[in-house]
Amino acid sequence: MSAAVEPTPAALANPLLRYFAATRPPFLSVTLVGCLVGLASAHAGGVRIDALTAILTVLFALMAHAGVNVLNDYFDDRNGTDAANSERVFPFTGGSRFIQNGVLTRRATGVFGYLLLLAVIPAGLWLAAHSAAGLIWIGIAGLVVGWSYSAPPLELVSRGLGEVAITCGWLLVVVGADYVQRHDFSFAPCAAGLAFALLVANVLYINQFPDAKADAIAGKRTVVVRLGAARARAGYGLLAALAGLWLIGCVLTGHLPSLALAALVPLGLSAAALKILWKRAMSSSALAPAIKLTILAAVTHGLVLCLALLFG
Repeated sequence: MSAAVEPTPAALANPLLRYFAATRPPFLSVTLVGCLVGLASAHAGGVRIDALTAILTVLFALMAHAGVNVLNDYFDDRNGTDAANSERVFPFTGGSRFIQNGVLTRRATGVFGYLLLLAVIPAGLWLAAHSAAGLIWIGIAGLVVGWSYSAPPLELVSRGLGEVAITCGWLLVVVGADYVQRHDFSFAPCAAGLAFALLVANVLYINQFPDAKADAIAGKRTVVVRLGAARARAGYGLLAALAGLWLIGCVLTGHLPSLALAALVPLGLSAAALKILWKRAMSSSALAPAIKLTILAAVTHGLVLCLALLFG
């Protein structure tokens, strides 16, 4: 187990701090970056960015992600995954530990998660009224993907479809942020966002290695559980390679500026993470550096791509 300190009731005695921390704020950074990519995509298309709707888009996308995080804790406690996870690499895998450590009850966690998702609905409708009706369908798709990721009856992550759900979810973040400004659908945010979404999916993918034994016990048939750690290692490299190839293809076809090729540089972090994973896939406690590199690769790629869209 990692040496990081897990949450306790004493450390989170303040109710507001407790519920805020339950959303796992550090991990919301990928959604913030996804929104920035979408806004940069709209700007690159000649759209004048409206500050108010841009800020609200970011805030409510973060709220939706927070709700998904909390519900994931709720459902992973219900199915026994987090309780059985003795090889977790905290704080990256094995959940927030709020329920298991008595910081929040399972019921309070579930209610909080659903309230966060419900709060996004009126905000989404307001944004749709100030952009275009298509945003409603983007929002519905995002909420369904986020909820069904861990919730029955679909439980996409348990069926080996977690990476597909994550890719779709974070691509929708980019598309939605672009749509609010553009007021129309465009291929541009897909060109800009798919490589980023694939790198975010790799965060989930590498997290499955430390969690594999607990997932198998709970009946979660993730890709790593299905293939086994040795064979599943190649999947990490495949997702990173697909991200790179998509970016190159979009530059060659003129859908992204040539400056966007600079966003390939952070894939070196993915390569470094893959090297660690290849050697240490069977040793959960040794994967923390690779997990950190994977998160950094996704975030850095997104930020570099934003700059390329703004100045390319």
